[in-house]
Amino acid sequence: MAAVKHFISESMKKTEIDEFLQKKLERAGYGGVTISRTPLGTHIVIYAMRPGLVIGRGGETIKELATILEEKFKVPNPQISVSEIEIPELNPYVVASRIASALERGVHFRRAGFWALNQVMEAGALGVEIIISGKLRTERARYEKFRAGYLPRCGDPPLKYMRKAEAHVQLKPGIFGVKVRIMPPDAVFPDKIQIVEAPLPEEEVPVEEETIETAAEEETKTEEASEEEAEEEEKE
Repeated sequence: MAAVKHFISESMKKTEIDEFLQKKLERAGYGGVTISRTPLGTHIVIYAMRPGLVIGRGGETIKELATILEEKFKVPNPQISVSEIEIPELNPYVVASRIASALERGVHFRRAGFWALNQVMEAGALGVEIIISGKLRTERARYEKFRAGYLPRCGDPPLKYMRKAEAHVQLKPGIFGVKVRIMPPDAVFPDKIQIVEAPLPEEEVPVEEETIETAAEEETKTEEASEEEAEEEEKE
C-alpha cells in the first residue's frame, strides 16, 4: 500500500510540475518535460522551441526554475537541461498551445482544428486527434473531434508511442479546452507487416580452369628431354 501511495504522489507531483512549466515557459514554446532520478539527484529535461528563453541571460531563468522546483515541489537536487524541439508540429504541447492561441485571437474553432490537423499530418505523423471543448456555438458546453490517419486507442503501441497534451484558454463564453493526441512516424505496430524483397542471386561467372602440372609430370618431361639429347649425341 505504501508503494501505491508513493507512486500516486510522484505522479501528482509530475503533473503539477508539468502544469507549472507550461504556464511559466509559454513564450518559450514549452513542449514537455521528462523527470528521472539519478544517484546524484533529479535529472530534468525541458523541451522547448526556443531554448534561449528557458536558459535566460547568464542562466538566470534556469537557476530560478531549479530553485522553485527544489523549494516548492520538493525535488531533490534538480539538474535541469534544455532540449530544442526539432519538429514542433509533432509535439502535442506546441500544437495545443497554437490552437488555444488561435481561439484567443478569435479564429473559429473548426478552422483552427482543421489547420492544426493538416499541419501535423504534413509533418509525417501516422495519426492525430484534436478535441476542442467548451461553449462552441451555443450556451451549452459541447466538444468536437478532428481525426486523421491511424490512431489506435488500446494495446501496447498507444501506451508506448502516443504523445498527449492538453491546454486551456479563457474566452468570453467561458473556458475552452484543447486535447491533442499524436502518433509519431517512428511508432511500430504489431499488426503492420513489412514485406522486404529478397535480393536477387548474383550470376555465376565461369572461371577458366588452370591446368596444374604435378611434380611427377615434370619429372617425366625432364627424363624425355634428357633421352632425346642422348640420342642426338650418339647420331653425331
